[in-house]
Amino acid sequence: MRVLVINPNSSVAVTEGIAEALAPLGPQFEVVRQEDGPETIRTDDHVAEAAEPLAVRIAGAQADGFIIACFSDPGLDLARTRVSQPVVGAQEAAVLEACAQADRFGIIALSERAIPRHLKRIEALGCIDRLVAELPLRDVSAADSGRDPEVYRHVLALGEELRDRGAGAIVLGCAGMAQLAARLQDDLGVPVIDPVAAAGRLVLARLDVSS
Repeated sequence: MRVLVINPNSSVAVTEGIAEALAPLGPQFEVVRQEDGPETIRTDDHVAEAAEPLAVRIAGAQADGFIIACFSDPGLDLARTRVSQPVVGAQEAAVLEACAQADRFGIIALSERAIPRHLKRIEALGCIDRLVAELPLRDVSAADSGRDPEVYRHVLALGEELRDRGAGAIVLGCAGMAQLAARLQDDLGVPVIDPVAAAGRLVLARLDVSS
């Protein structure tokens, strides 16, 4: 079995972090990046520009399932029109997992400008009433979001605020934050959902594979 995992940005560090996050789920994940993509998917234009290349790459690939490893789920709906295999988005998977684990959840976003597009997706999933809030970092890069100690302090503060406002689960709103999940969960005492691992679990479930 082969699951192709595409990081829509060009960051090598983020791509390596995605592979590390999926490794405990098994060897079936092949993680690649869009070499000509931006270093971070920041803007609505980045999301729109990524959609067609991602759909084309997925349509031309030989795999049993696919993951779009970006919290904005660029090209997810388009890709699903091109192939019959399961295509899973990181935001979709993380939000669904959060709703399964808690009555209410919160999200830590990479930047404030990402929040409106995230909210549209959450509303489409029928989960907007379960969202306590989505709170942003200070527009850091996807790579720095998972590696910079100062960024972690900000992530922790946002997580504490969401927890104290009633979030029973915290979703990390960027694939670059994947490696923070275990540490943050220990510090907060509530479930913290890495969107990459959530996408891995969801695609395996849709492929009916025990993980």
